[in-house]
Amino acid sequence: MARRIRVRRKGKGSMVFLLLFIIAAAGAGYIYTAPEFERIAPTIESPEHLFWNRKDPLKITLKDNSGLHSYKVTLSDGKNTVVVGNGIMEGDPKMKTLSVTYPTGKGLNPKSKSYTLNIAVTDKSLWHFFGGNTTARKIGLTIDYTRPNVNVIANSRMISQGGSALVVFQAEDNHLDKLYIQANTHTFAAEPYKKEGYYAALIAWPFTEDTFDAKIVATDKAGNRREVHIPFYHKNPHYRTTKIRATDKFIDGKITDLASSDPEYAQIKDRLEKLKAINETMRLKNEALIHKLSRHVSDEMIDAWHVKRFYPLKNGKKVASFGDHRYYYYKDKNNIVSESYHVGYDLASTRMADIVASNAGRVVFAEENGIYGNMPLIDHGLGLYTLYGHCSKLLVKEGDKVHAGEVIAKTGMTGLALGDHLHFGILVQGIEVRPIEWFDKHWIRKFIDNVFKEADRIIAPQQKSSQKNKMSKS
Repeated sequence: MARRIRVRRKGKGSMVFLLLFIIAAAGAGYIYTAPEFERIAPTIESPEHLFWNRKDPLKITLKDNSGLHSYKVTLSDGKNTVVVGNGIMEGDPKMKTLSVTYPTGKGLNPKSKSYTLNIAVTDKSLWHFFGGNTTARKIGLTIDYTRPNVNVIANSRMISQGGSALVVFQAEDNHLDKLYIQANTHTFAAEPYKKEGYYAALIAWPFTEDTFDAKIVATDKAGNRREVHIPFYHKNPHYRTTKIRATDKFIDGKITDLASSDPEYAQIKDRLEKLKAINETMRLKNEALIHKLSRHVSDEMIDAWHVKRFYPLKNGKKVASFGDHRYYYYKDKNNIVSESYHVGYDLASTRMADIVASNAGRVVFAEENGIYGNMPLIDHGLGLYTLYGHCSKLLVKEGDKVHAGEVIAKTGMTGLALGDHLHFGILVQGIEVRPIEWFDKHWIRKFIDNVFKEADRIIAPQQKSSQKNKMSKS
C-alpha cells in the first residue's frame, strides 16, 4: 500500500516538473521572439575621425530599429573628460541627430589640437535583463579653426552677359574639402594647374541673367570657409527678340515629323499643342542631356591649355545669332503660342558641307538628339565643349579622339531645321556661351592666353627664365 502511494507521488512530481519546463520553454521562446526583447544594437553614424572648428556643432546621428531610449556623450582631451550630452529620449524615436557643442568654462584644455568623443546609446529593448541593447563608439577629433588660404592670381578683366572668362587662383589648406567657383546660382569646378595648390577654371555668365557676380569658395573638413571675390568688368550686349510665324505647313511638316519619332509626343493631334510640345518640352529635354554631358571637368593637373579660334564651316555665312528670344505666333502676331531661346550660332554654306573640329578633343556624344538632329559633342578640356547640330552625316563616334582640322560631320537639316546649315554651340561646364567670342583670335589671346601667361609668371617664374636661357644659348 505504501509503495503505491509513493509511486503516485513520484508521478505527480514529474508532472509538475514537466509543466514548469513547458512554462519556462514558452517563456524563453517568447523572450527570443517577442519584439520587446529584440537584440539588434543601435547604430552610431559617424566616421572614425572628424575635423572640428569648435565653432560649429558636430552632428552625430543615432538609429535603432525598435526605438532609442537614452544616450551619453563625453569629450576628452586625454587628461580631462567632460559630459557634453546625455538624457532619455521621449517617444523612443528610431532616429535622432545629436548636436554636440564645445563646452564653455573650465574642464578641458582649450589649446589641445585633438580630442576624443565618446558616445554610448541604448535602445528601448527589454533584452539584457530589461537594460536594452547598448552601442559605444570612440571618435577621434582634430581641431582646426584656420580658414583656407585663397588668392586670385590672374583673371580675364571683363566678362560679357552670355560670355566666358578665365580665372587662375591659389587655394591651400591642410584639410581642404570643397573648392569651387560660385557665379550667380551656378557652380564651376576648377582644374589643378601647373603645380600643387594652383587651379584654373573657365566660367560663364548665362545670357538670360542680367547681373553677374563670381567668387571662389573654399571649405575645409572642419567647416572653415573662405570666399574671395573675382573682379570683373561687365558688358551687356544686346540680344534680339523676334517673332516667327508658325504656319500649318511648318507644324504639319517638321513639327509633326519630330513628334512622330518619339512615342511621348506621337499621339498629340492638336496643332498648337504639338508645336508647344516639340518647341519647348522636347527642346528642354534635349538641352538637359547636353548640359549633363558638358558639365564634366577633369581633376587631373594640366601644365598648359590653349585653343585656336573656332572656324567649323569654311565660307560659312551667319543665318542666326546666339541668344535670340523667339516668339512663335499663329495667324495673328498677338497670338503667341510658343517661345524658345536660340542657344547656338547658325552657319550655312553649301549642301552637306564639311564640318571641321577646329581644336583637338574627345567626342562625348555623336547620335540623334531630338530638335538638334544628328549631333556630335566634343570635349576640349577645361570644361569647354563644342556642339554641332542638324548634321546629315556623322563621321565620328562617342569616345573618338579628334585632331584639329579633322572633318567630323556634314551639314544637313536633321532635327528642327528648315534648311541645310550648321547649328554651332559652345558650352562652358554645361552653360551655353557666345560662340562669337571663341571665333575671335584676338579675344582668345586677350582674355584667355594672356591670363595664363600672367599667372605663369607668378606660379613658375624659374621655369620661364630657364626656358629663355636655353633659347639664348641655342
